[in-house]
Amino acid sequence: MIYKLYPLLLQLPIGTRNPDDNSPIDLTNAFDVIVYIILPVLMIIFYILWRKKKKKDKN
Repeated sequence: MIYKLYPLLLQLPIGTRNPDDNSPIDLTNAFDVIVYIILPVLMIIFYILWRKKKKKDKN
């Protein structure tokens, strides 16, 4: 019985986006560059600086 219901559970609901409909990141668009490249790099840098400061304050 579970084998008959399993394909029904894997279907996407009507009106939702399919993962295959996604387009690749357009690096000519400034918004995409900021969101997908610059912000993650800044977050990593600020995290490293925060950890160093926290470690320095602890000692």
